Amino acid sequence: MSKKRYQDPKWVADMALSLDYNYAMAELVGEHGLAAAELTELLPKLTAIDQDMRAGRQSGRLGFMELPYQEQVVQEIKKITKPIMEWCWHFVVLGIGGSALGARALHQALCPPQYNLFPMARRLHRPALWVLDNIDPDYFYGMLDGLELRRTAFNVISKSGSTAETLAQFLFIYHLLKGRVGPESARQRMVITTDPKKGALRQLAAQEHFPSLSVPPDVGGRFSVLSPVGLLPAALVGIDVEELLAGARFMDIRLREGDPSRNPAYRLASLYYLFAARRGRNILVIMPYASTLAGMADWFCQLWAESLGKQSDLQGQVVNAGSTPVRAVGVTDQHSQLQLYMEGPQDKLITFLEVEKSEHRVELPDLYPDIEELGYLGGHSLNELLRVEQQATAFNLRKAGRPSLTLRLPEINAFTIGQLIYLLEVATVAAAGLLGVNPLDQPGVEG
Repeated sequence: MSKKRYQDPKWVADMALSLDYNYAMAELVGEHGLAAAELTELLPKLTAIDQDMRAGRQSGRLGFMELPYQEQVVQEIKKITKPIMEWCWHFVVLGIGGSALGARALHQALCPPQYNLFPMARRLHRPALWVLDNIDPDYFYGMLDGLELRRTAFNVISKSGSTAETLAQFLFIYHLLKGRVGPESARQRMVITTDPKKGALRQLAAQEHFPSLSVPPDVGGRFSVLSPVGLLPAALVGIDVEELLAGARFMDIRLREGDPSRNPAYRLASLYYLFAARRGRNILVIMPYASTLAGMADWFCQLWAESLGKQSDLQGQVVNAGSTPVRAVGVTDQHSQLQLYMEGPQDKLITFLEVEKSEHRVELPDLYPDIEELGYLGGHSLNELLRVEQQATAFNLRKAGRPSLTLRLPEINAFTIGQLIYLLEVATVAAAGLLGVNPLDQPGVEG
């Protein structure tokens, strides 16, 4: 068996994510930045949070922390994908929230933007991936209208097995399929991903003999992207799920081996907490400078909002905790939202997602050297222009006293995305510890 690149220590070291928060500190951003002493003051509390998270992991309360190590699940996914690949042109996820955002984010980050429109041969005979996360009738009907149902498989995803929107989608589609291809073929076109023992979908999987995968009972929906919820759709479109999990394992080892003062997830949580609690920056902007990471920003917005937006703390006191995550995309939103960030209320903290190396380099020809507005671009590349615009945005925010920080990915691949996912999940739980709230429930949604 050939050696995987994530088994090469040098490659792994080159792919390590980094956190740069210089432009969040008072030395560079002035009175609106943080003092180093404020971060130091949190270390005793972070030490206690670290101990609690280790205990929660051992007890199973924080089950998502074990997802990077699920070798058996990868084999189960391969077993399910093999027969589907023989006939399937389209793979449709029926889910909402955490059952949809992760699969969409992985697809957008790790497949070409036009992947779904490629001919089958260019997709290496893998299906297109569609995510139906809304029950708007026109959207739902319109998405189905363009699919060849005889060549379409559906993945019905609900952690609880009782999500009303997903069950409604299932009822319509399963009835439609039975009429088009017959009951037996319809059963072969449905894959259920749900709780291993309870819920309506688990009951249906047993009753109808649908192929099925399990969401670990101790993993909440918004933390489930590295479970079969995200891994099955990813595997079907050719994403290397083993490399994805290897990236998450690498980040897990980094986070466990260092003390809290050098833990990037705890430092990220501390920055977010301090800016919200002490500087009134309750709007958390996540701004990838790579269009393919927009889905990751959307995924993070749910993770952060649903985990931390709580009325009461762990003692039952009303605190109305949480900050509001907002997705922006560079350079697109330089021309829509940046004016507000630069000169509007001092209530935002911007986090850039920077990619150091793009997969492609797009050179700009020197066609009109005599026209000033075109001449300075000739001989350069889109890569250079993107990098300079990001640097200029961060620099001008700093000049305006607007703090920002940067999560830096060496490049976009399954390994770095696995790191990013795991880092943000741990940072979210650590931030909940600082806020004193439960990051695992969602009473507002259930209501």
